[in-house]
Amino acid sequence: MAKILIVDDSNAIRQQVGSFLEINGLDFVAAVDGVDGLAKLKANPDTKLILCDMNMPNMDGLTMVETIRNELGNHTVNIIMLTADANEAMRKRAQEAGVKSWIIKPFRGEGMIPMIMEFLE
Repeated sequence: MAKILIVDDSNAIRQQVGSFLEINGLDFVAAVDGVDGLAKLKANPDTKLILCDMNMPNMDGLTMVETIRNELGNHTVNIIMLTADANEAMRKRAQEAGVKSWIIKPFRGEGMIPMIMEFLE
């Protein structure tokens, strides 16, 4: 199955989301920030979906998304922001950068499988 990339500076969130994906039989890799996320994406070209935090050290989620779209030219990977930030201006910027969905933390996996599976097609 296609890979999912989890990008979050919180080890607890990476473990929580990763465990949820694993229980549901989904393959994933995890990254600790935007810089690591870009490296993992390059190393895993079969990645179909990114679940990404907004606020992270070294490189924030929006900068990572804009880099994926503009510098890497990758317009096919689906991106969902998983964040505690509900700022409307950031949400608009994220949509303009190509983010497909916005999920406010805390992460609750129930009900997400249909959306995740749709993005993996």
